[in-house]
Amino acid sequence: MSGSGFHVHGPHDHALEHATHGGGHGTNGDDASASMTNQIAMFTAIIATVGALFGYMGGATQADAGLFKNNAAIKKTEASNKWNYFQSKSTKQSLAEMSRDLSTKDDDKAKYQAKIDRYEKEKTEIKADADKVEAEVQEWEHKSDAQMHQHHRWAQSTTVLQVCIALAAIALLTRKKWVEYAMFTAGAIGLVVGISAALHF
Repeated sequence: MSGSGFHVHGPHDHALEHATHGGGHGTNGDDASASMTNQIAMFTAIIATVGALFGYMGGATQADAGLFKNNAAIKKTEASNKWNYFQSKSTKQSLAEMSRDLSTKDDDKAKYQAKIDRYEKEKTEIKADADKVEAEVQEWEHKSDAQMHQHHRWAQSTTVLQVCIALAAIALLTRKKWVEYAMFTAGAIGLVVGISAALHF
């Protein structure tokens, strides 16, 4: 300010005065832009963290599904062996029955009948064991299918969250509100699908 009372405003003074009187449209726009940027950055960080957790769960369920499928294959082999053993007993029983029917001596008939009775008892026990193992096969198959279904849910959730992160980058570059809304929508869908995976839906 000069001695005559004439005051010259500098650029800084003018900006402060303009902002004080509510005329700083550019400043308010910058604040809104910064707020949007911070909001998207925070949202992206959260979604990326959740997506990483969902990705880990997807990998874990896929590994479990493979393990359960392997257990089912082992049990199938065991069941097959038991049915083969059952078949061998059936063959022996048939031969014993034929020998009994062709035998002319009562002692031989009694001997073959005893074998037939023993084979029949053994077959019953073998069949019970084979049925039990086959039930275990079905149980492991069911567990594997359930884990694969859950894995697909985790994978779907992770994919949607990755799309959400891509939309966040586009929203930051374009400053378009509809892209930001699409980002939030994708994030919500990804979270819902992830929760459904956690709840085995």
